[in-house]
Amino acid sequence: MRVIAGSARRIQLKTIGGLDTRPTTDRIKETLFNMIQNRLMQSCFLDCFSGSGAIGIEALSRGASKAVFIEQNPRAVECIRQNLKATHLEEKAQVLTCDVLTGLKRLEDTNTCFDIIFMDPPYDMEWEKKVLAYLKDSGIADQETLIIAEASLKTDFSCAEHMGYMVEKNKEYKTNKHVFLRKDFRA
Repeated sequence: MRVIAGSARRIQLKTIGGLDTRPTTDRIKETLFNMIQNRLMQSCFLDCFSGSGAIGIEALSRGASKAVFIEQNPRAVECIRQNLKATHLEEKAQVLTCDVLTGLKRLEDTNTCFDIIFMDPPYDMEWEKKVLAYLKDSGIADQETLIIAEASLKTDFSCAEHMGYMVEKNKEYKTNKHVFLRKDFRA
């Protein structure tokens, strides 16, 4: 796995072995970042369920001004820190070692509203709904915040509208999908 574009282009990233994380393939990562490239410059990026940190690091490499990583697995956190050091992006990063809901609560105190929130939770455990429920009334996301969920193909987002979100786009791949959401300003 590597950084695809930007200041850290071609730098190899470490991942942890085993089944605790599921790195996004380079092809899917490239497709994702081609879709959001115009929003990245000087953005504030939140990477939830960060794993190796590859998505947040790609965002920083491509011009995000800040990225916050939330990951509870200590081995994955160490991997994120090593990858940030290897890419020379640690000054623009903050790593929270905790579960995602605790991390989101900690971020409330920073008065930061993120431009892009990415989540890649364990598949088919309904973490997407838990995070969306939390963000609904949170100040860390507003109507301009783009929320991207990476999920299994069978994950159902039909509840998003009832939760106060608009689904802007749904990009399906062979084994998973990216769902792009925003808070519905009409809600």
